[in-house]
Amino acid sequence: MTHVQEVGAGADQPPIYVDLDGTLIHSDLLWESLLSGLRLRPFAALRGLGALAAGRAAMKRALAGVGNVDVAALPYNRPLLEWLEAQVRSGRRVWMATAAERSLAEQVAAHLGLFSGVLASDGHHNLKGANKLAAIREHAGLGGFVYCGNGPEDVRIFAAASQAVVVAASPSVEAAARAQAEVAEVFPGAGGGGARAWLRALRPHQWLKNLLVFVPLLTAFLVTEPAAVLAALLAFVAFGCVASGGYLVNDLLDLSADRRHPTKHRRPFASGELKASSGVAAAVALFAAGLGIAALVASALAAWLAAYGLLTLAYSLFIKRQAVFDLIALAALYTIRILAGGAAVGVEVSFWLLAFSVFLFFSLATVKRCAELVSMRAREVDRARGRGYEAGDYEVLKSLGTATSVAAVLVLALYVESAEIAHRYAAPRLLWLMLVGLLAWLSHLWLMTARGAMDDDPLVFALRDPVSRWLVAAIGLAFACAALLHLE
Repeated sequence: MTHVQEVGAGADQPPIYVDLDGTLIHSDLLWESLLSGLRLRPFAALRGLGALAAGRAAMKRALAGVGNVDVAALPYNRPLLEWLEAQVRSGRRVWMATAAERSLAEQVAAHLGLFSGVLASDGHHNLKGANKLAAIREHAGLGGFVYCGNGPEDVRIFAAASQAVVVAASPSVEAAARAQAEVAEVFPGAGGGGARAWLRALRPHQWLKNLLVFVPLLTAFLVTEPAAVLAALLAFVAFGCVASGGYLVNDLLDLSADRRHPTKHRRPFASGELKASSGVAAAVALFAAGLGIAALVASALAAWLAAYGLLTLAYSLFIKRQAVFDLIALAALYTIRILAGGAAVGVEVSFWLLAFSVFLFFSLATVKRCAELVSMRAREVDRARGRGYEAGDYEVLKSLGTATSVAAVLVLALYVESAEIAHRYAAPRLLWLMLVGLLAWLSHLWLMTARGAMDDDPLVFALRDPVSRWLVAAIGLAFACAALLHLE
């Protein structure tokens, strides 16, 4: 907080009017309502957007009735709240003046217990800019007032106020406020919001999973074909764009659940470091870029990528809350990457590879869910927020996961002994070493999960875990030797 001039304290001082969106909270209740509505009742949320024909205030009211915003978990501006609490203790009257829908603003006011009342949009009048200034003047009467705001639309209110409290504003807004008003206090924003926050939100480390598009290139022994390698590289980039866009969508739809999570509450959108509106725009741009790149390679690749994007969206909207079906969807998302890799290089993916992929990635998805349930047990939480699982489901999921791990190893064993192997590999018997490595790695993952050491996605965990790194490297080495070494 930058202190400029002390705001007078006491009941005889002008009342304080506080903006909500972007000021009191590092978020916007319109976007919170829309995203919550899309998660809970997507079609009703889309109808709510249609209410814009009757005006912005009507749309805000419609969306507020569809969504379920958890006001207790919103990212509040803590320094500002502490300052307001001090003003209230000194006898000052503090009012909320916001363009947000009245019902939501009143929920926030009731939760905080600071405000004498609320001025807000009412479904007919959007209380923003000039409308808000008129409402404040009518409410305050002939006396002056102090206004806390953050946006360019607040500059005219700053100019009319006795004193301005500038909160989380851009340099241009702060400069305009200083030029036209007596600025009493300046409060910073949520912090971050730059490249590091975007990198955390886009999760480029998760692009590791997109290396699966290279599997058909490797198994078809096309690594010496420049055109095929380029096609696979472009497919990798295209999937990276869409995958990152999917992570943005997932985080935006999971705001309430993430804010209640012991670690996910630090994610950029949940914490307010990044704006939801920016996240939506970035997601659309990433999806468009990914599909455009895929279309340049092959129409079949673009089709698989579109299917991946749609399944990702469906997963974020409702599948992730359906027990077991979420695991099937995750396994499908991994398998689609392999199918898309085949489409990129013009290779038909074999039955063996598809069966192996489904079993393996169902197992890895189950590892992740079991790790979450182990964490829930440690925290004595009975049900996962935003998921379809209870802590007591651990034993069932563990059985499913270990069974599909064994099934993946069995499929690979049957493939190694199939007739087509002899003429495809220089030393096919060396593929048995892959089985040993795979069995050891999957067993290690399950052991780490049971011990509570699996604190991330299994593939991301494998990057940090020395045992996993050695075992995965050994599996890759066994494959390379089987393909290249002639042992006769």
